[in-house]
Amino acid sequence: MKKLIYILIVLSAFLGSCEKALDEPAQGVVSGEDLNTPENIDKMVIAAYSALGNDHYTSPYSSMWPYGSVRGGDTYKGGDGPGDLSEFHLFETFSLNRPDNALLDQLWFRLYIGVGRANDALKRVDALTEAAYPAKAQRIGELRFLRGHFYFLLKILYKYVPYIDQNLAKADYPTISNKALSNDALWTKIADDFRAAATSLPADQSDKGRVTKAAAKAYLAKVLLYQAYTQNENNAVGTIDLAKLNEVNALCDEVIGSGKFSLSADYANNFLAASDNGPESVFAIQYSKDDGTPKGRVDYGHALNYPMNQEYGCCGFNIPSHDLINAFKTGSDGLPLFNTYNTTDVAASLNFQSSSFDPRLDHTVAKPGAPFKYKPTFVFQRSWARAPAIYDAFASMKEAVLPDDPSFQKIPPFIGSSKNWEIIRYADVLLWKAEALIELGKPLEALTLINQVRSRSNASKNLLKNASGNPTSNYNVQLYQPGVNCNWTQDYARQALRFERRLEFATEGYHFFDLVRWGVAAQTMNAYFTTEKSRVSHLNDAKFTAGRDEYFPIPLNQINFSGGVYKQNTGW
Repeated sequence: MKKLIYILIVLSAFLGSCEKALDEPAQGVVSGEDLNTPENIDKMVIAAYSALGNDHYTSPYSSMWPYGSVRGGDTYKGGDGPGDLSEFHLFETFSLNRPDNALLDQLWFRLYIGVGRANDALKRVDALTEAAYPAKAQRIGELRFLRGHFYFLLKILYKYVPYIDQNLAKADYPTISNKALSNDALWTKIADDFRAAATSLPADQSDKGRVTKAAAKAYLAKVLLYQAYTQNENNAVGTIDLAKLNEVNALCDEVIGSGKFSLSADYANNFLAASDNGPESVFAIQYSKDDGTPKGRVDYGHALNYPMNQEYGCCGFNIPSHDLINAFKTGSDGLPLFNTYNTTDVAASLNFQSSSFDPRLDHTVAKPGAPFKYKPTFVFQRSWARAPAIYDAFASMKEAVLPDDPSFQKIPPFIGSSKNWEIIRYADVLLWKAEALIELGKPLEALTLINQVRSRSNASKNLLKNASGNPTSNYNVQLYQPGVNCNWTQDYARQALRFERRLEFATEGYHFFDLVRWGVAAQTMNAYFTTEKSRVSHLNDAKFTAGRDEYFPIPLNQINFSGGVYKQNTGW
């Protein structure tokens, strides 16, 4: 759906004081009843799809970078200092965040817009017969997938949210508490949407923007993986539901066995507009340019995340942390340095030749003196950084495109592009299956899956060269070989899987949520703060409080609007 249909829906009635005005037919107004035709309902479905990428740089729920990368220690907020988008600084430091943070309220509101569009379209589709609307079953599957996606985001952000579907009368919305469903029951509701979608969606869609059966099965696996790690009311992880892990494993097998996906030959292809909808793409947000609108429908959620050089001009957010950069170091055996990667700070020395590195470093992080986004003559400079004295002089590259890329679009003073943003990649599916197998006590079966991802990383060095044709960094990444370079126990395999997920999806917006799922957020983030405070002063007040900071507070505005029906999360 690179070309989008824009719909203006006016749902409120206008009453004027002039009798003649009341007799005149309304201009540019569509009644609710007029929308109940197959043609218009199809447009309502497209409107629900469009909610996927309708975020804003102040509430970017497409990539979730402020909530999953900044809060997970992959990146610093960036910008011009703690006061620039200060609400994100409160997210980053945890201890300073509050329920009246206005951007928490905005994020909640925008995600429920997505839920509302899906529900509105579902109610209209439900009212038609299949004879009148032959696409009925498929459209229901698409809409339930979309609704499931928005509820998934709400769930990992806020834990307890009100669940509203198309069957609830709007008059009853104020009666639904965010605690009406238990933590587990809410997960089950979200999973039910993806189960239904997997049943009714086709294996293929001629429109690459529409979701498929495999995408629904993959997302269902993701939901069940999160649900499998049971949490108490203090957000502590208890037992792991092995039955759900077995279902995750089976669903991943179905996606893998479909033969529709594979790892892209080069890791870079996942982050280049020319490779949109490639073999690794399971579910992606589709953006557009030159679609008849003034600036196109571009990726505005990343509008702040470009360097400050003249080719871009704004705004220096989402800056890779020293901790993340150091995590890409490898030992002489080509394996990650699980426990010692951060003892020396290569990000401070900028010496990327004396140590060895996983190539994914240079697909992810822009470094002074190195090519930006695979263009050897376009070299990232320290002067491109907005506030190097605060956040140092690096930049995140996965979301960026080159200024001469056909997808590039300036929206002064900000930057956008029509490049896809991946929500689920095939690498996700491989590593979800690996995680399930490890927790099921089958680490050797997970080994080949993790090694597939590492092998692709090792093969992704062709674009990582400077103008002289030399490698940007000293690369050495090897496969895990039990009995040769590692002792592949369950504990070691778990550590390898978790490290692999961080490296593979660094800065893509989900690392913090992995930490919460595994029950290690407090220990990981406080260890991160202990070391990182000696490197950057903006984290001086940072502290993670276990039993509270795993989730955002329910926005105070929402509690007030509900008249107290909504209850605040633990610790807030």
